[in-house]
Amino acid sequence: MRFYKDHYDVVIIGGALAGMAAALQLQAKGVRDILILEKHNMPGGVATDYMRDGFEMEASLHEMMSIGPKDKRLKVGQFFDDMGIRIDWLPVPEPYRVVVPSEGIDAVLHDGYERAARDVDAACPGTYEKVLEFLRLCRRVYDSMDVISVTPMSKLRMLREHPDFVRVAGYSATEVIQTFGLPQKAVDILTPYWIYVGEPMDNLPFTIYAYCMADYFSGSYVPRHRSHEMSMRMQQKVEENGAQFELRQEVEKILVRDGKVCGVRTKRGDEIACDYVICGAYPNRVYTQMIEPLSEVPEGAIRFVNGNRLNVCPVSVMLILEGTPEENGITNYNTFSGDTMDTNEIWRNNSNLTEPYNFLTTVCLNYANPDCVPSGYTHLSITNLVPVDPFLSVKEEEYYDLKRRLANEMMEQFIKISGVDFRGRIAEIEVSTPMTISHYVGAWKGSIYGYSHSMDNHVVAKKTMMAEDHFIEGLEFAGAHAVAGDGQGPQITNGRAAAKAVLDAMAAKEAVK
Repeated sequence: MRFYKDHYDVVIIGGALAGMAAALQLQAKGVRDILILEKHNMPGGVATDYMRDGFEMEASLHEMMSIGPKDKRLKVGQFFDDMGIRIDWLPVPEPYRVVVPSEGIDAVLHDGYERAARDVDAACPGTYEKVLEFLRLCRRVYDSMDVISVTPMSKLRMLREHPDFVRVAGYSATEVIQTFGLPQKAVDILTPYWIYVGEPMDNLPFTIYAYCMADYFSGSYVPRHRSHEMSMRMQQKVEENGAQFELRQEVEKILVRDGKVCGVRTKRGDEIACDYVICGAYPNRVYTQMIEPLSEVPEGAIRFVNGNRLNVCPVSVMLILEGTPEENGITNYNTFSGDTMDTNEIWRNNSNLTEPYNFLTTVCLNYANPDCVPSGYTHLSITNLVPVDPFLSVKEEEYYDLKRRLANEMMEQFIKISGVDFRGRIAEIEVSTPMTISHYVGAWKGSIYGYSHSMDNHVVAKKTMMAEDHFIEGLEFAGAHAVAGDGQGPQITNGRAAAKAVLDAMAAKEAVK
C-alpha cells in the first residue's frame, strides 16, 4: 500500500497556522482531498512551546488579535468557533504599559477606546476628546479594511461607503496623527505598537497602524495552554475532517508544467500529483529554489521578490525566574520601555549590532495566565524586533558571544525599569535570534514577519496588485509573507485568503466544463 494517494486536489506545504486555516476553509466548502506536509515533528511553526527542566515555555505568542469575547467574536475568534475548534481563551489584562523615563512617560493603557483615551488624558490633561476621536478613526479604518479585504468594489462605492479609509490610505501614521494636534507626550504614549509592524511611524502606512490599534484596544487574548493549543486543536480538526496530515515530510520541489502546478516532490523522493499547492514557504525561496524546472519561473516573480523588503525579526530572551512577578519588579503584562520614543532613532539603533538596544517589549505571561508556571515562578520574555540585515554578516565563531551579549544588555535595559536585578534568580533561559528561527522553522533569513509594510510597499497597493502578482497557475501562498501580513492572528486570515483563491479557481474551472 502506498504512503500517498496517486493524486490530491490540494497539497499544503507547511502545517503552521496559515496552512491549517487554509485546509479548514477548504473543508468548510466541501473540499476533502487535501494533503498537508510539515517538515517538523509538530504542527504550528512558531505557534508552539517547548519544555526546559519541567517548565513549559511559550515560543512566540504574546497575544492574539481579533478574538473577541464569547458573545461578540471578532473575525479570528469567529473562525475558530465556526470551525468547531474550542480554545480556552484568557483575556490579556491591558494592551500595554509604556515607560520612557527620559521623556517623563510612565502610563498604562487599558482596553476600550474611551478608557484608553482617559488613560492618555491622565498623563496629558486635556487630550481626552482628541484621543478618543483618533481611536475611533482607527476603528473605522479597521472596519473598512475587514470589508475591503474580502469584497470587490468600485472606486465610487469605496468612496461612498468607506470615506475615512480612502481619506487616510495614502498617508503615514505620523502624518495622520499630527492632524489631531496632540502634544508630543500623548503621541509617544500612542506610538509603541509600531514595533510589531516594523517601520518607523514616518514610513508606516496609517492603515496598518490603525488596524493594530483598533484591534489591540478591543481586547486581546492568549490560549490557556499557549499557542501550541491552537496548533494541536487545528491539526486534530483538519484530520477529523478527512485531510491527510504528515509530519517530518519536507517538500523540496513544486512541480510545474506549462505554467501550472502539477505536483510536489518531497525530500525523500516521493512525487505527489495535485491540482493546487498552498505554500507556506516564502516566495523568495520558492521562486529561486523550489520550482521545477526553474525555467517555469516568470521574470515577474523574480521582480516581485526583489521588490519586497523583509520585515523585522525577533531577538528574544525567554526566562523562567524564581519568585513572583512582583518580587522581580514586574507589574504589568506587556511593558514597552526604552530611552526614547523617537521611532526613527530606535530604527537607526536597531539596524546595527554594536549598540545596546534602546527599545524593548517585555511580556509577563503570569498576568494573563497565572497557571503558566508553578506557583512562585515568573514567565518573562524580553524582545526587540529588528531588521534582519545586521545578522547576515555574523560569523559562526562570533554567534554565541553575540547571543550572550545581547541577552545581558536586554536584561539590563529592562532592569532599569523593574528596579530588581533578577539575573541571580534565573531558573531557565533561552535566547532566540533570526538564526534560531531560520534553523528551527526554516523561515527565509530568519524572518517570521513577512514583508515590510511601508509607504512604498503599501497594503492597499498589495491588494490592488494581487492578480498581477499571481505567477503560476494553481500556486497560492499562505503565511506572514501574504497580504494580511504578520502575527498569528493574520495567519488565519492569510490561510483563508489562499483557500478562497483556490476555491475561486475550482469554481472557474467547473464553470468552463
